[in-house]
Amino acid sequence: MDKYDVCVIGGGPAGYAAAMRAVDFKKKVLLIEKDKIGGAGIHNGALSSKTWWELSREAFALRMHCKSTNVPTPKHNFQILKEEVNKAVNKRRELLEHHMHNINLNAGADLFHFRQGIAKVVGENVVVVRTDDGEFEVEANNIILATGSRPRKLDNIPIDENIILTSDGIENLKEFPKSMVIVGAGVIGCEFATIFSNFGQTKVHMIDKGDRILPFEDEDIVDVIEQNLESKEVLIHRNSKLVEMKIENGMVVYTLEYDNGSKEIFHVEKALVSVGRIPNYENLLSASVKINMDSRGIIDDLTQTSVPNIYAVGDITADIALVNVGELEGRYSIEKIFGEPEKDLIYENISTIMFLAPEVAGVGLNEIKAREQNIPHKVVSLDYSCISRAIAMRNTEGFIKIIVSNDEEMRVLGMRVVGEHASSSIEAVALLISMNKGIEELAELIHPHPSIIEGIQECVRMLLNKSMLKPGVLRDAMRCTSYANGEIKNVEFA
Repeated sequence: MDKYDVCVIGGGPAGYAAAMRAVDFKKKVLLIEKDKIGGAGIHNGALSSKTWWELSREAFALRMHCKSTNVPTPKHNFQILKEEVNKAVNKRRELLEHHMHNINLNAGADLFHFRQGIAKVVGENVVVVRTDDGEFEVEANNIILATGSRPRKLDNIPIDENIILTSDGIENLKEFPKSMVIVGAGVIGCEFATIFSNFGQTKVHMIDKGDRILPFEDEDIVDVIEQNLESKEVLIHRNSKLVEMKIENGMVVYTLEYDNGSKEIFHVEKALVSVGRIPNYENLLSASVKINMDSRGIIDDLTQTSVPNIYAVGDITADIALVNVGELEGRYSIEKIFGEPEKDLIYENISTIMFLAPEVAGVGLNEIKAREQNIPHKVVSLDYSCISRAIAMRNTEGFIKIIVSNDEEMRVLGMRVVGEHASSSIEAVALLISMNKGIEELAELIHPHPSIIEGIQECVRMLLNKSMLKPGVLRDAMRCTSYANGEIKNVEFA
């Protein structure tokens, strides 16, 4: 039986990061992947959907240019676009495979080992691997579970990944459907609504059981996203409950019941079910391996499970399901096993981005969470119309919003940016949150001009009552409120 310092089960973002961090420690590591290296971080997930989003943005921009110049709008070929997506996916996969196959040469030692197969933990230190050639056992001092997640399915919806799809079935489409309903108004559902509506060849419907999409986000952000979707003729079914969905004559027929008790039937070509993801832990552990878990995933204490030498990272845990979080957890688990992590694993300063129209980036708390936690705070926001770079780009849709503690220290609690270059605008604030710092450091930073991040500086200066543009003059573009004891008040500046 081969022996390893660590066996990593799952070759997605979290597992791959863990295996490569083990190489840094000069440890003998076995990485097991049952399908494609890269997992959902590449295939049917983050990279593929974001490539679709980038292509759709270009298509929408072309549509707008054609409209403004009175030129006929071209029709986009779905198969050609899908080939571009596949090229992006294959390029990243090939990079990882090349890296994997040459890592030992670079390390100067026989440290990294890879096997394709289905793994099962049958003991605290024993893993059985089933391959096309048969089964074998390996022994490992430590085991890391990183098998990821898959789209959640609903028992009352006949998902066939052809007519009624999850995100895994997008690659099965042969052409743009003339119409599509999206079940679920969370991030993934809204991203695909953005993608298909950007191309302008699909009438998109969205089912939202509440009165607005993205219920976890602040109202000012949601307003911008909803207005953009509806400007592209996306039909948002608000306050609606899906009573039935079925396939009839190759079409999707769904029935909605609204809050007032009325019902309505709709017919569309395709349906996309986007109601979250569930962890892949079925048949991963034998009955003799007792690890605490619930419906959300494996329960862990900073990646360590209830079995001391078995760790869980990425989407299989009950923590945040993001690629960057999975990679962070994978690396941290190795550092915890073989060394001493330089700092604690924290989630408060993790940056996120929603690929919508416009894009939305965030870090730390939003207003909803700050209020739920009853934290006294101030919120300052600045419209893109006040930022030179946005004006130069001829796209002033969006705003920057910073949330700080409502005291003299004004510690940074969170930030949201809605608009162009949103994702590149939040790193400095993420660092301040991780350091539990206030806003003074941001106020006097010299940013490149013109740039979107200059808006951050103006927000901070507004809080310090020394902004160049005065909120008393630009009341519609510069706003500040305070929250304490359940009450929201406008903050007036001199």
